[in-house]
Amino acid sequence: MDISQRIAEELNARTAQVAAAVHLLDEGATVPFIARYRKEATGGLDDTQLRTLEERLGYLREMEERRAAILKSIDEQGKLTAELETAIHDADTKTRLEDLYLLPIKPKRRTKAQIAREAGLEPVLTRCWKIRL
Repeated sequence: MDISQRIAEELNARTAQVAAAVHLLDEGATVPFIARYRKEATGGLDDTQLRTLEERLGYLREMEERRAAILKSIDEQGKLTAELETAIHDADTKTRLEDLYLLPIKPKRRTKAQIAREAGLEPVLTRCWKIRL
């Protein structure tokens, strides 16, 4: 389901009305301008519906961008499974997307201790701590 169809369902409007409003918003028209002077293009969507449409449009577009970034990151790590990909595509909120991206998939920040271990310094660190204790 594309963004216009989803917003149309949420607003109980026709997809054509929403698509026209999205087009006008993308061209730079403001909500008050559309509500007052472009009612014929939007099929009579009122100011409240247009404001809700504008907010949801921004949210859903950001969510699609984040979804693409998450899929790319997981795929680059070699951890993308068909089941995970389906779950990410079915996620309906940003929170759900981020939850799917959490551990063990989300790369953790490397601490100084992790860097030292990777460099093979753990035995040295262990001896130093035993001496100090």
